[in-house]
Amino acid sequence: MYDLVAIGETTIDAFIKLENADVQCDIDKENCQICLPFAAKIPYEFAIEIPAVGNAGNASVSASRLGLKSALVANVGKDSDGEKCLNTLKLENVATEFIAIHENEKTNYHYVLWYDDDRTILQKHSKFKYNLPDIAEPKWIYLTSLGEDSLDFHTKIIEYLNIHPNIHLAFQPGIFQMNFGKEKLKNIYERSNIFFCNVGEAEKILSIDTLGITELLRRMYALGPKMVVITDGSKGAHVFDGKDVWFQLPYPDPKPPYERTGAGDAFASTTVAALALDHDLPTALSWGAINSMSVVQQVGAQKGLLTRPQIEKYLKDAPTNFLAKQLK
Repeated sequence: MYDLVAIGETTIDAFIKLENADVQCDIDKENCQICLPFAAKIPYEFAIEIPAVGNAGNASVSASRLGLKSALVANVGKDSDGEKCLNTLKLENVATEFIAIHENEKTNYHYVLWYDDDRTILQKHSKFKYNLPDIAEPKWIYLTSLGEDSLDFHTKIIEYLNIHPNIHLAFQPGIFQMNFGKEKLKNIYERSNIFFCNVGEAEKILSIDTLGITELLRRMYALGPKMVVITDGSKGAHVFDGKDVWFQLPYPDPKPPYERTGAGDAFASTTVAALALDHDLPTALSWGAINSMSVVQQVGAQKGLLTRPQIEKYLKDAPTNFLAKQLK
């Protein structure tokens, strides 16, 4: 019996640290473009491969480091990259029994163009056939980014959840799940015990622009989740449970962020892990903010993920205004 089973994709991220690039912004940082000379030889500082990442892989590792018994439902190719992912997960004490190995497909492999403290990711998803194995009845399912051919797979997940009503569902949608539209994933939204996205993603899902955070929360809640969490980068995160709105500040960075990949995954997965450990919502949110802070101090989405004693130490030393607050 697992505490948390993550369902989604896993991949290898190949980080390429750029020395020189031009970042152009029309209005603000949300609309920037990274520009490189065309038809040129461009030096880079270094490159590094990080296996078994991706939203679901990150969530499974995050839960495991916090002491939960976690597993991953994902797909890899029967290749050396797939072996790297499986071996990494095993070292992290994440169960791999539900990972399908495909003879004629390649393991997902992404290139990450890293400049300054942020990145642009070049993605390529293999066309895996999705199947949901018998995962018994974990305390939580953490459903996140899946490929563009996964719509029918969501129906199988809902059918499984209907058979096992005691399973809690956390939903952190990826780009293709948002592209499906809220109507096609109506049952997923309605079944979710907690839902995570950022402000831009909420606007995309709702097909609206420039609403205040309170209205975004209420409209996302109207889709059915029992709790809605909307993050807003360095501004913090807001939560609505149908009655109260909570606000969580970021944990103060000990130094400027080094690389931001996985900050959102760390916040969401750690919040869910804390709930699985029977912490209350304010504590869970504070745990999420601490792990998110730690992740951006390292390269990639997993190196900075903390253990439970480490998070508890940060929480003990937190500024008095850090803990999540209920807004009036």
